[in-house]
Amino acid sequence: MKRQISLMIVLLLALALAACGVLQEPEAASGTIEAIPLATQAAGVVATAVTEATEVVVATEPAAEAAPTEAPAEATAAPEATAEVAAPAGTATVFTIDSAASQVRFQLDEDLRGTRTTVVGSTDQVAGQLSLNLADLSQTQVGIIQINARALATDNNFRNRAIQNEILETGSFEFITFTPTGIEGLPASATVGETISFNLVGDLTIRDITMPATFAVEATADSETTITGTATSIVNRADFGLNIPSVPNVANVEEEVELYIDFTANAS
Repeated sequence: MKRQISLMIVLLLALALAACGVLQEPEAASGTIEAIPLATQAAGVVATAVTEATEVVVATEPAAEAAPTEAPAEATAAPEATAEVAAPAGTATVFTIDSAASQVRFQLDEDLRGTRTTVVGSTDQVAGQLSLNLADLSQTQVGIIQINARALATDNNFRNRAIQNEILETGSFEFITFTPTGIEGLPASATVGETISFNLVGDLTIRDITMPATFAVEATADSETTITGTATSIVNRADFGLNIPSVPNVANVEEEVELYIDFTANAS
């Protein structure tokens, strides 16, 4: 009799796990992720810089490769009081995130079998483009950043299935996207080997919910053709409706989720 009861409990537990998606095989990624070309996007992120008394503003039209600045025509005589306005130095270059050398991670804590545990999920399936000129960072543009949610994985297959099938619903919403809308604290210029810090402001979309988010960025131009850095943000699960399914041995899942993008971007 006890054996039959035990078998019934195991069967009911298996049915409960299947119902919450833990035993269902999630959808595979539709393919290797690729960046949305910056030139095809309606608008990029544009910063402004002030040179002496003249504000230099870069047009909001994005460009994959900015055309070289034409040499100015010979100047005519001007009143002595007229200040000279320097043209932006150099031209912008488009950089593309190298997924093979990049990683996206999320991190939060939970009680697993009574032990406080830090859960880390990651994937290298991240893509995006940016355009910048180190000599004049007012030309900076950052395009849409995409993450393939179907490729996110932790150290536990049951958790992975719950995340993909129940929490992120990756069968219907394959990609998490961040659409930049502004830059805060970007310096006027940078040099190769120099690390700069700034905030990237935009809209984060998870499933069918979009909320404002800010990533704190530290980036270094390792060379004229390679940029590396890390972007970090903290989001609240409730803001995106990311509810944790009722699963045995899991409790007290943290509300705040830490997001990290460790990126390498190469000149296109």
